[in-house]
Amino acid sequence: MTDRLLLGSGPSPVPRQVLGALAQPTLGHLDPVFGEVMDSCAALLRRVFGTQNPVTLPLSATGSGGMQTMVDALVRPGDVVVVGVNGLFGERMADALGRVGAEVVRVEGEWGRALPGDRVAEALPDELAAAFLVHAETSTGALNDPGGLGAAVRERGGLMLLDCVTSLGGVPVRVDDWQVDAAFSGSQKCLNCPPGLAPFTAGERALERRTGRSWYFDLDAYVDFWRPGGGGARVYHHTAPTNMIVALREALELVLDEADAEREARHRRAHLALAAALDVLGWRRLVPEAEAAWPLLSVLVPDDVDEAVLRRALLLEDSIEVSGGLGPLAGRVWRIGVMGAGARPEPQERFITVLTRHVGGDERAALDALHAGWGGA
Repeated sequence: MTDRLLLGSGPSPVPRQVLGALAQPTLGHLDPVFGEVMDSCAALLRRVFGTQNPVTLPLSATGSGGMQTMVDALVRPGDVVVVGVNGLFGERMADALGRVGAEVVRVEGEWGRALPGDRVAEALPDELAAAFLVHAETSTGALNDPGGLGAAVRERGGLMLLDCVTSLGGVPVRVDDWQVDAAFSGSQKCLNCPPGLAPFTAGERALERRTGRSWYFDLDAYVDFWRPGGGGARVYHHTAPTNMIVALREALELVLDEADAEREARHRRAHLALAAALDVLGWRRLVPEAEAAWPLLSVLVPDDVDEAVLRRALLLEDSIEVSGGLGPLAGRVWRIGVMGAGARPEPQERFITVLTRHVGGDERAALDALHAGWGGA
């Protein structure tokens, strides 16, 4: 199997410790030993999400499954839901809500620019069921600050819903402080675990409104299986991916080896260092620095570069993966992951060295800018 350097929008590089945990002998999903893994994994997730919610667990699904759980479990036909849309994943949520019959109120923002929570708050009607915001928009690399949106939504009796797929583990997430009622993420971004799990958290206000409409994404069934805090037999719902959950626990422990401030500072330093190196080569950033999500750097492709041909060459010749643009940004930008184990000098040095071999430019100057951004690393 080819060993790729994953510097795209996800999956991200998986540390050897996590791969080792993934390769442990498989446990049954009702084995009490696995139950101990579940309890510790849920406790670690609460710390990363910044919440005391008992219902905090990894769903047996991708991040998109986390989004679908949020829609199926918490939204009913006819519900008024305000959605911030400044990229593909805001668009996807609006689409998913429309398919279940919700009345979607869109708050539009420019792709590549942040959509502040207070702008969404200004559009809230007097009565609504929920408001939804993407924290870090994976299609652009813009960071949408929830700000006081949660409080404004609660004043109107609604639920505050948040997509933390690209942000969780890379920038601070404060579910309780931001008055977020439910949030979801993915295992394959800053958590540095393989794809296949959707960390999910829901508070009491959200659980009071659960619908039970979906069989697979039934929060009651998940809670009965996970039994947060123990206290009884787990009720079988589905065969959980036990090896993946063991691996996620290891990944979360690695994440939490760093304090929040240290983790954010490392991602910020990595983001800015790589942006400086690419700027030397003529690749300009899409998102202004003040509005950027540190785990993802989007850069404009120079006019004389065929981005699809170059991305393919990097992948097949050099085993480096980066992501292209989506939607109106397709063919115009690259999305480069700065996530977890990828937010370090060594993989960035390799990327800059290989890129200059393909497109030219002053490799030494670019690497000097990278090292300066890392503080001389």
